[in-house]
Formats: sequence, C-alpha cells, structure tokens
Amino acid sequence: MQRSRRQALLATLLGLLAMMLVACAEDAGDEVGADADPDDAEADDAPDDAPDDADATEGELTEVELVAFEPPSLGAFLPAVIEAQGFDEQHGLDLDFVERPPGPYNTEFGAGQFDVGASGSLMSEAVRVTEGVDVVYLFNVFDYWATVVATTDEIQELPDIEGGTLAGATVATSWAMFEWFAQEEGLDLDETEVQDVDTGGLGTQAQTGRSDAVQMWEPGFTTLMADDPEGVHEVGIPIELWEEEFGFDEIPYLGVAAHQDWVDENEEIIPDLRAVYEDAADWSLDNPAEAAEIIADTIEGGDAEALTGLLEDNDRLGLNVQPAHEVADGIRAVFDAGVEIGYFEEPPSDDVIYEGAE
Repeated sequence: MQRSRRQALLATLLGLLAMMLVACAEDAGDEVGADADPDDAEADDAPDDAPDDADATEGELTEVELVAFEPPSLGAFLPAVIEAQGFDEQHGLDLDFVERPPGPYNTEFGAGQFDVGASGSLMSEAVRVTEGVDVVYLFNVFDYWATVVATTDEIQELPDIEGGTLAGATVATSWAMFEWFAQEEGLDLDETEVQDVDTGGLGTQAQTGRSDAVQMWEPGFTTLMADDPEGVHEVGIPIELWEEEFGFDEIPYLGVAAHQDWVDENEEIIPDLRAVYEDAADWSLDNPAEAAEIIADTIEGGDAEALTGLLEDNDRLGLNVQPAHEVADGIRAVFDAGVEIGYFEEPPSDDVIYEGAE
C-alpha cells in the first residue's frame, strides 16, 4: 500500500515538473519571437533551393544578342566598355556582342541571322531597305570621320592618288562615304586601282607600303600613327565639303539598327538599350584613360595612351549617341549623298528612321 502511494506521489510530481518545463519553453519562444526579424522567419520558411537576391536579379535581365564589327572598328568600341563596366545590367539587359568582319556582318545581319546590329551604318541600312529588308535605324552612336594616309611623298592630296593603288575596306560604309568626298575633291576612283582589305588589315597595309594610299578611320588611324610608321603621312579628307553641300557639320554615320519584327516585339526595351550606350559613351568621355585601357585590350597592338587622347578630343572619334529621329535631317543628307555616288538609285523612306518612344 505504501509502495502504491509512493508511486502515485512520484507520478504526480513528474507530471507537475513536465508542465513547468512546457510553460518555460513557451515563454522562451515568445521572447525570441518578439525580438526576431520577420524577414528571418520568412527566410526560414523558404525552400532550401530558393534563389538568392543575386540570382533573382540575374534572372530578370533581358538577353539581347547583337552582331558588331570586330576590332578595331568603331562598332566594337563601346561594346568593350559596356561589357567591362556592366552598363547593360544596370538597365536590366544582358547584351551579348558577336564580332564579325564587315562582309560577314552585312550578310548575316541582312539575312536576319541576327536581329540587332551594333555596327548599323546608314548607307548599309539604306541599301537593305531598298532591297526589301525591313530594318530600322534605332539611334546614332558615331558621326562620320575618316582620313587617307599615303606611303609615298608624291601623294599630298586626294587627286594625287589617281593612277596609283588605294586600299580600303570597300564593304564598309566608311568607304561609301569616302567615295562622295573623293568625287567632290576630283579623285576618279575608276582610274585608281582599289584594293579591298579587311578593316583589321588597313594599318598593316599602310605600314608595309603595299598600297600607295589607305583609306581608314578611328580607332585604327590613331593606333597606326601612334607607332610613328616610317614613310606614312596623312593626306586627309576635306570634311568641310559636307557642310558646304548639306549645311550640317555633323554627319550621322554609325549606330544600332534592328529588324522591324524585332522592334515590334521588343519596343519596350529600346530606350533601355539606348541608355546603355549613352552611359557607356558618357563614362568613356569622362574617364578617357580608363576607357582607353579597356578598348586597347581588344585591339592587337592597341595603344592606350593614343586612345586616351582620341577620347579626350572626340573630334575625330565623333562619339555622339542620339535618337535617330533627332538627327533625321542629317540622316536624309547621308541618303542624298548615297544617291549622288550611285550607292542606291533613290533614298529610302523615312520608315528607316526610328520614331519610337523615348
């Protein structure tokens, strides 16, 4: 009997002890809950495989593939800065630049293999439109500047080249624009042996003296002259003739173009795409030495010091990001020049000039 009473008493005590322990545990839980961050509770409830903030941000980027001329062309100038500084991600985009020489670029972009062209030159886009390819010039990035260098002292001005050899990237629109200046200056290209050379080989063509003269542009010209090549001197192009003829001192030249069906499907990101280029251009002009280092790394034999001077001046570089519709008159002048040199029979309609939302 006594043993039964002791067992009953022990059971009662154990029950009371268990109740006290449960009560203490609940009080401790309430204190922790009061001090805890609600975000921590949500994180605890989240599944183990939930993406972190960086993964979420990356997942929100809109991918855009662009084809561009390979270095040292202007079309490859800002892409290097954009990729190095991440300006695309700052505007919710993930830009993938695919480099091509001018010939394959024009073929592949024209055929629709790429929807967006980062080396969209106005003359080329006009030709595409006249051939039935529905493309749009979204915004300008560079104004036109080009020059001619000679490897013989007998050539001091453009007409002196006649009867000799002249090298150029004839599939590039820089050459087409040069044809207008040559015509105005009195150089008959039909009486000149024109040698077609890829953009990347123009500097070598001049250094080796394989041609009497070479038509080229930036940044290739600055890269060439930074080496102070023996026997090479600048002849130049009379850029001032353009203003005399058309009344504009700026010549819209190269920018970003896209196929119309891509524009229709992606119109909401076009302002962001232009903002990426605007930021890259502004940053490059504000930080010329740092930008020059980035660009020089993409050019074989690139001279960062020379490129720094090019960015600091910008007269020859012509970096000028503008919506196409804001330079529409200048674009029409380029098309008029194209008709004058027989690049196309008539200028394209204004449909090629993008008028979309800001």
